[in-house]
Amino acid sequence: MSKIGIFVGSVYGNAQHVAEEVKTMLSGQGIESEVFTVPTLNDFKQVSSILFISSTTGQGDIPPNLEFFVQDLRDQSPLMGQKPFAVAGLGDSSYGETYCGAGRQIFELLTELKGKPITELLEIDASETLEPEVEVVAWAEKWLSELR
Repeated sequence: MSKIGIFVGSVYGNAQHVAEEVKTMLSGQGIESEVFTVPTLNDFKQVSSILFISSTTGQGDIPPNLEFFVQDLRDQSPLMGQKPFAVAGLGDSSYGETYCGAGRQIFELLTELKGKPITELLEIDASETLEPEVEVVAWAEKWLSELR
């Protein structure tokens, strides 16, 4: 298996912490991965599988560190050719309709770019989950077999 790119959208560091925990789990299984906090289109094209872990900010918006990258993906539309992907969205359900808005936008975009979802979007509710890394790592372990 080639390298998994872990693309992180984080405002206060929680999503980045979750991504680092997933990277640790992958390393423990002998799988190469890299965490990207300020990714480029080249980073996106160079990895064999894609994992996005993103919090949501504002009114369902993508965090600032991913904002320009996601816009580049929309503008340049680099078709993924069935490259496998998964998305974990972190949010707070008390925000109603905008809950996990960034994760939903990213999942939709990667589908439009002809990526192959290996699982449904995972939505983690901050009002119910104090340790999102535990849920996301367990979720990643489940779909990892799809990549092998």
